[in-house]
Amino acid sequence: MSSSVPQQSPGPAADRPAGPSGVSRRGLLGLAIAGAGAAGLAIGASAGSVAGIAARAKDQDAADSAYSFYGAHQAGITTPVQDHLHFASFDMMERTDAADLKQLLQDWSYAAARMTQGLDVSATGAVGGSPEAPPDDTGEALGLASSGLTITFGFGPTLFETADGVDRYGIAAQRPAGLEKLPPFLGDDLDPDKSGGDLVIQACADDPQVAVHAIRNLSRIAFGRARLRWSQLGFGRTSRTTESQETPRNLFGFKDGTANILADDTDALADHVWVAASDQPAWMAGGSYLVARKIAMLIETWDRVRLSEQEAIVGRSKGTGAPLSGGREFTDPDFTEKDAAGAPAIPVTSHVRLAHPEFNDGTRILRRGYNFVDGNDELGRLDAGLFFLSFQRDPDQFVRIQKTLATDAMREYIKHVGSGIWAVPPGAAKGSYVGAALFA
Repeated sequence: MSSSVPQQSPGPAADRPAGPSGVSRRGLLGLAIAGAGAAGLAIGASAGSVAGIAARAKDQDAADSAYSFYGAHQAGITTPVQDHLHFASFDMMERTDAADLKQLLQDWSYAAARMTQGLDVSATGAVGGSPEAPPDDTGEALGLASSGLTITFGFGPTLFETADGVDRYGIAAQRPAGLEKLPPFLGDDLDPDKSGGDLVIQACADDPQVAVHAIRNLSRIAFGRARLRWSQLGFGRTSRTTESQETPRNLFGFKDGTANILADDTDALADHVWVAASDQPAWMAGGSYLVARKIAMLIETWDRVRLSEQEAIVGRSKGTGAPLSGGREFTDPDFTEKDAAGAPAIPVTSHVRLAHPEFNDGTRILRRGYNFVDGNDELGRLDAGLFFLSFQRDPDQFVRIQKTLATDAMREYIKHVGSGIWAVPPGAAKGSYVGAALFA
């Protein structure tokens, strides 16, 4: 296995979080305010460990599906895409300082390292602490396997400098040059309450309750230091990151992510996904940039479109996923192929053509999107769509492709309603925490 791929853990007992020595005094204060039981956490660093683990006996399936939180890169990027998502954006609270931010990242890393192994957020956890204090862990994941949980953290532009130019945490000089609010794109109808954020957490798992448990507990740990700004649940992955995964379908019924960058394509990952040591700033080496776009799909309108027109809009066969130029799903599209009438077999305004590297100076990105359905609107229409997620070495990669898609025929059936970009630092080393190099 390539070093660029998160290593599969041998199991919870072999991958006990090594640090940063549990939740600190400052973090304990936040937890105590949140009613999390500071005493329980302090005890948990020692004698409570055995009780906590015993209370969370896991079967072999759980061990097999556990990914280590630690490594050269954060898990949740090239990791095989799980079935469910809970995505959450946070803003730091007023009057917090650099010490609060650093401690929050340490506390989050400690809890994330435990939860990805199927453990409670602390050793005393949901039931091992004092009966007279609120538990450290909310408990809804008790008895559930780790379910391939990955937790990925990112830093938004406003963490480094607010819109008013305020450097709240003394890290403005460390801001990556490309980490700017995304420019407006044709067709954007963005809701500011579903966009941006100082910090972001992507929790992916094969059990939705495991993913929700992760965000719920990380939100609780953040109490007094950061608040939840907006979040999104997702289901039914819309891309694949390994050869073994079948290409999924989006809510328009088409295979999605056929040409995605895969975890074993180390050259493509190095060229298009991972920030290189030669890039700036140095603390981002081994990291990536995450773009999230909440894309509403006009489902009822799409469902009235003729099949042939749907295929022309996408540029692929709905049944097989093959490009309209012929072949099978993984056949390279031939944009020179003509149909019987002499027109391009793959229309020039099709999504496949416009998103293809051939028409974007070779630009590629790694996608990890999910479907979403948030009920219905006041007219009884589905409030549904694609929660698009992509990782790239440079934010300009996404901007380049999105500008090309300005003439995408699919735009008549979609609307971008949420947006955000975050710098995703490299993976944490055992004994350290995510983003540590930012403060070195």
